[in-house]
Amino acid sequence: MTYLVTGATGHLGQKVVANLAAQDGGSAVTAAVHTPAKAAALAASGVRVVPCDYLDVASMTQAFTGQDVVILIPSKTYDLMQRITEFENTILALQRAAVPAVVFVSFFADQENNPFVMSPYYAYAPRRLATSGLRYAVAKNALYADPLVPYLPELIKRQALIYPVGDRAMTFITLDDSAAAIATLATHPALRDRGQIYTLTQARALTMPALGRVMTAVTGHPIGYAPVTTAAFGRIYASDGDGAELASMYAGGALGLLDRVTPDFHTITGRQPEDMAAFLRRSYRPRT
Repeated sequence: MTYLVTGATGHLGQKVVANLAAQDGGSAVTAAVHTPAKAAALAASGVRVVPCDYLDVASMTQAFTGQDVVILIPSKTYDLMQRITEFENTILALQRAAVPAVVFVSFFADQENNPFVMSPYYAYAPRRLATSGLRYAVAKNALYADPLVPYLPELIKRQALIYPVGDRAMTFITLDDSAAAIATLATHPALRDRGQIYTLTQARALTMPALGRVMTAVTGHPIGYAPVTTAAFGRIYASDGDGAELASMYAGGALGLLDRVTPDFHTITGRQPEDMAAFLRRSYRPRT
């Protein structure tokens, strides 16, 4: 079997490639990337690297041709229409290349009443796949736990989480667990070829006070919960370039739309996902 991973130089893409290479060998895996020069480490590991531009159907068709499974990790743009255009281009390239199977990596903030600016895309994509004639599965990720680790020094300084979600809980998944589940879907046809939709989450959702208590236990520093408004959150992180978009996502969280928990990770992998406390203990390194 041969596998192609788009977005292969991203945080998740690299881990998916590594999981597939560990199962089937690096020569079975192709990393499709926008800028091949940035994928030197992947190439050095024996993984084939090919150019792939979501706005260039020809380049994608060439990259996808001959692959047994394409793992589609979308770009990170918050431009809704560009993301939909990229997806339509990808569907066309998959069809032209006659790809036998697709695993689409999605996000669980896709409800009809979700104010997250990208929720229309995440709602649209699986419906579009259903009309495409392709064999596919969809893996919806919960919130990634990994960004919490570099966020901890700021939280220690603030002594509080500030997410504007009130008393609602949110659900997370680690990148390692997400990548393991996605690679397992890719390598097991019975799990992936009938339009199955999975939501990858830890075993329980956490309210922000509960998450703060976990962080306090791991770091040894008091981290409580002092939520700001959605507008204030957007302003605080505006300089990062995605403050408003993240604020809209947490507005969905305040409606209780980011708290879904499923057994899907166990269904796919046969094991339980790593919980938040274990993940933070493994990942946190206090500054000296």
